Amino acid sequence: MTSRCPCLSGETYDLCCGPLHSGEPAPTAERLMRSRFSAFALGDAGYLLRSWHPSARPAALELDGGLVWYRLDIVRTEAGGPFDTEGVVEFRAYFKGAERGQLHEVSRFLREGRDWFYVEAV
Repeated sequence: MTSRCPCLSGETYDLCCGPLHSGEPAPTAERLMRSRFSAFALGDAGYLLRSWHPSARPAALELDGGLVWYRLDIVRTEAGGPFDTEGVVEFRAYFKGAERGQLHEVSRFLREGRDWFYVEAV
């Protein structure tokens, strides 16, 4: 897909979140957060489950097909770099469906080996 990435990084999907969705590890917690937003926007529940830490991963995930996720704003990050093992990303994700709204969350991430995982909202 050569169109703009849903995470609004400014890159194309093929250069941004596409490789992560195909199995490449995210280099930072923020990149994992962006790829998870793109997975919500594209309806990729499988990637969302794979990128969830096993200690907190639900058995299944049903996405609301009536929601369109269209904008992601990263508010701040704490750690979560390529040499860290933990990170925090605060973000606002905007959606529309029957009504418009936003999800404001502070998320915690862990890195194990080369892979970052979403753990929980804090």
